[in-house]
Amino acid sequence: MQASDLDRAARGRLRTLSKDNADGVARHLVMAGRLLDDDPEVAYLHAQEAVRRAGRVDVVREAAAITAYRTGRYAEALRELRTVRRLNGSDEHLALMADCERGLGRPDRALALGAEPGARALEPESQIELAIVLSGARLDLGDPEAALALLSAPLVKGAQGEVALRVTEARAAALHAAGRTTEAEELLRTIGLGSGPGDGPGEDVVVFDLEDDDDQGTEQDGGLGAADTAGER
Repeated sequence: MQASDLDRAARGRLRTLSKDNADGVARHLVMAGRLLDDDPEVAYLHAQEAVRRAGRVDVVREAAAITAYRTGRYAEALRELRTVRRLNGSDEHLALMADCERGLGRPDRALALGAEPGARALEPESQIELAIVLSGARLDLGDPEAALALLSAPLVKGAQGEVALRVTEARAAALHAAGRTTEAEELLRTIGLGSGPGDGPGEDVVVFDLEDDDDQGTEQDGGLGAADTAGER
């Protein structure tokens, strides 16, 4: 594992640090990314060490936010995401922030985030991710019809790839909550999920993909770059 294993964009954000410190921070970020799925607690510790050494760098605080989120530290993750937003002015993590609010039992605040002007300027896939989170917030508030309405927007219905699977799972969860169990099960069968124990739709279906697309090169493997968001609840 080397500092050069961190993706180029993230390494660029570390240029304000001394070379030795930047290399050390980069290695901690690489390890945080590599361990996130298999050992999120250790990934969290690596991110915390990176924060100790470079707490004013946005990608470092981003890594702290993601690892906190993945270990269920929703209040901490939300604080870190707000810090990232102050540092770089980006709204890219609105969906993750909203899901943290859900994790804290505050679906109304999640919906408020979704109503912010920045939400409408997100990239299409990020808008879809946000819609999935907001549909979950509507379910938290006992309003499955509103959840279904969010998932029926043209952009969301046109989702493709992995995010389309998450939209399908979210829609099935909303149908199930609305008492339309047969429709929910039929929908789940279209993506290969059965109706046996543990196979039905759950309330929490959001999964933020940490990994970059394979065609972006192996240079990014294992890193937590500026554009990476991930976690699941």
